[in-house]
Amino acid sequence: MTNTMILRTMEKPRLSVKVQTLAAIAAVAGAVALPQIFHALGAAFGAGTALGETFLPMHLPILLVGLLAGPYAGAAAGLFGPLVSFALSGMPGIAMLPFMMLELCVYGLTAGLLRNVKLPVIMKVLIAQIAGRVIRAAAVLFAIYGLGSNSVPLASVWMSIGTGIYGILLQWALLPVIVHLVERMKNEER
Repeated sequence: MTNTMILRTMEKPRLSVKVQTLAAIAAVAGAVALPQIFHALGAAFGAGTALGETFLPMHLPILLVGLLAGPYAGAAAGLFGPLVSFALSGMPGIAMLPFMMLELCVYGLTAGLLRNVKLPVIMKVLIAQIAGRVIRAAAVLFAIYGLGSNSVPLASVWMSIGTGIYGILLQWALLPVIVHLVERMKNEER
């Protein structure tokens, strides 16, 4: 007799393409605006871009849209958020842009795929974070060893986790609360 783990799902209404598109656009706007706020605060307090690197503000709207609107909206927002931010502000830097696009796309996709899975939101966030970081690490390794790139140091994978630990903790604290509040508001409207 074998033990199998079956992920239970919750019935959540399927969102229309229009709602998913609007959610993805809002997440991209958040992924552009939030880092700018953190960078402005960093500049005001003499920390430069360190606040953005520490608190990972671009990750919040991407994970949130995946959790609330599903995998398509999450993946699209994760892919286009860094790209639009780069086009408008030059950040993230060109060397990190493809890695962040890939990482955030996986965050949004994974969070979206877990949207209807019956797990605590914090576990969904943790799984999405791990998936995104693993894919980013694989992409960096491929760039270094497969393509011979020296524009991104291998240590950047570990440094990003260490530097962003407060952002990771912030995501664990905020996202479950926000998802709970949004779902409660939806239930009250019914």
